[in-house]
Amino acid sequence: MKKAPFTGSGVALVTPFDKNNKINYCVLEELIEMHISNKTDAIIVCGTTGEASVMDDDEHMSVVEFAVKKVNGRVPVIAGCGSNDTNHAVRFSKMSEELGADALLSVTPYYNKANKSGLSEHYRCIAKSVNIPIILYNVPSRTGVNISIEILKNLSELENIVAIKEASGNVGYAAQIASEIPDLYIYSGNDDITIPILSVGGIGVISVAANIIPKEMHYICEQYRLGNVGEAKDILLKYMKVINNLFCEVNPVPIKEIMNYLGYDVGKVRLPLGKMEKKNLEKLIREVNNVGIKKYRS
Repeated sequence: MKKAPFTGSGVALVTPFDKNNKINYCVLEELIEMHISNKTDAIIVCGTTGEASVMDDDEHMSVVEFAVKKVNGRVPVIAGCGSNDTNHAVRFSKMSEELGADALLSVTPYYNKANKSGLSEHYRCIAKSVNIPIILYNVPSRTGVNISIEILKNLSELENIVAIKEASGNVGYAAQIASEIPDLYIYSGNDDITIPILSVGGIGVISVAANIIPKEMHYICEQYRLGNVGEAKDILLKYMKVINNLFCEVNPVPIKEIMNYLGYDVGKVRLPLGKMEKKNLEKLIREVNNVGIKKYRS
């Protein structure tokens, strides 16, 4: 059986920017320490939530390197290395391995809408280039491509393709993966269906909400794993309105706005993303206050 990169709640970490729109490494270090002290099970950097698509190559690799050094082996660091250019994805993957990342998160190529043979070969090229584990990232709402069960079966034969971040929102698809490809670990890519994904064989979540409720997301996964399903369900349902409002506009706009409200000082999103609509932010703040999420700096 392949070894899972982690079990539990991995945070899809935001990338903090300063007032000059540069990476704020001081705040990044604070976030990493906060997550480790609050039992986050893995740190995922340079993913969708981390705004990797608007970072240049040097910035991208510097965040991976910084996270690896600051975490220093206390929890796994997983580097987002996806691209719609296979050569680019291979280069990022190799560099992340050299910098000490514990695993890679590789999104399906976007915009190109790769066909079956191209998608399979894309991932095979990446897998052959590195020795660390790879988590496939299936998010068709953003990429226009859904990884078919046929392709997943084919790719799961590769030793270092070990898991999938399943963000299609289709629990039936996740159940089919668990049924037909038992050696491919499943992480929920959607906070709101964490428990349904766990119930069909998932082992955790790669979470946006964990940026503001890290201990709670860890606890949901832990309690489910211990058999305390009711406890896990109650916690998730308590935060469901917050979670839903974190996606009332495109991620990571709401999570960065609410983190700034809570005192995390993560800065703005980079263009082409912009400010959240006032009415949506007000509703998100209201839901956060209703469940008593505390301010990071008071």
